[in-house]
Amino acid sequence: MIQKLNSYLLLVSLLSASFIPSAIAQITSRADIQRIVETLSADEMRGRASFSSDIARAADFIAAEFRAAGLKPYAEENYRQSFMVTKVINGTQAVQVNGQALQEDEFIVLHNVSSLSWDQQSEVENLEIKAGEDFSQRFRAIVRENPNNAIVWIDPSFAPMLARFKKIFNRENVVPKQEKTEDGPSKVFLLKKGAIRSFQIAANATKQDFQLFNVAAIIPGKSKADEFVVFSGHYDHIGILDAVGQDSIANGADDDASGTTAMIALAKYFQKAAINERTLIFVAFTAEEIGMFGSKYFSNHIDPDKVVAMVNIEMIGKDSKFGPNSLYVTGYENSNLAKLMQEHVKGTAFTFHPDPYPQQNLFYRSDNAVLAALGVPAHTFSTSQIDSDSYYHTVKDEVETLDINNIKSSIEGIAKGIEGIVKGTQTPTRVEKLR
Repeated sequence: MIQKLNSYLLLVSLLSASFIPSAIAQITSRADIQRIVETLSADEMRGRASFSSDIARAADFIAAEFRAAGLKPYAEENYRQSFMVTKVINGTQAVQVNGQALQEDEFIVLHNVSSLSWDQQSEVENLEIKAGEDFSQRFRAIVRENPNNAIVWIDPSFAPMLARFKKIFNRENVVPKQEKTEDGPSKVFLLKKGAIRSFQIAANATKQDFQLFNVAAIIPGKSKADEFVVFSGHYDHIGILDAVGQDSIANGADDDASGTTAMIALAKYFQKAAINERTLIFVAFTAEEIGMFGSKYFSNHIDPDKVVAMVNIEMIGKDSKFGPNSLYVTGYENSNLAKLMQEHVKGTAFTFHPDPYPQQNLFYRSDNAVLAALGVPAHTFSTSQIDSDSYYHTVKDEVETLDINNIKSSIEGIAKGIEGIVKGTQTPTRVEKLR
């Protein structure tokens, strides 16, 4: 009798374990994922740069997906959420150090003023990026967080990185339209070539207003319609680069066509499932690559106290360092969102992990950052092995390098994990607000 009972319990256990993965598998299909990610990262999209006409084609495609799935527009009838920015277009720039002119790729001038003229007598802060530091992290932190006019001296070991950043940042310096652009701090990054005795920096620029647009849709909630759960990914990329062989298009398949594809797939699933008591917002952000302007605008035009959670999806096209069926979550310990989601995938092979790259401060470097700073349990979900990804921001980030199964399992893990929050039976803890 005991042996029969044990056999019965074993059979029930095996059947239960098989039901959970098969149920998750109905959330999306490989074919639909392949179609969406291929479309977004096709050569015809020309890298989806924020100020190109190509970004509009990508926006129209995403809007069409929302419309076909039956979602309602979040802001405008065409599913766009439009806003204005001012693009500072660089004119002439000249830099001398110790009387010697620096080459074009040995300095970067980022300024919002019509004319800039500095020398060693100017009241500017002197900073450094030293050998051994994380150049990208330090550079971005200075640009985004330092409120002062500053000269930043770059260790010669970073000469290739400075030249690479010059190609990206020299194309477009952008500020929100509503800001007084003359008042913004300027930053000048210079290659340091020994002791500094004198310097002269001269630059000028013109300004032009541009319209940018997120693409956003909504599934209204039922009993908790005034509580929001946000799903997002950024749909812009970096456009056209210097040719490698005959290829000059930075397709951005992983960064972040993969995350945008996941967001669209989740929108379709929850629209059909109709299980949400809370209101669900699905948004493709623009201009992440040039300063997160899309997510900043969105986050500053929604009541953060009404946002229960935000799942931002960034680069899920390949296995994480934790292997298949896994995602890591930036700022994992700052709320219990990931832990609640892990409870809901119990019985499956899927796992959520803390960010394995804490030294890079990723929690405040992606489109979740503004809402997280305002106290929302807003986190980025990723699989990117950023310390070893040689395709990042290159023409090699193409759909052929992606693992569609990894995108699929990530979508399924998020959909199953977030179910309690979508239904209103679970509420994650808030993130401590930045002071």
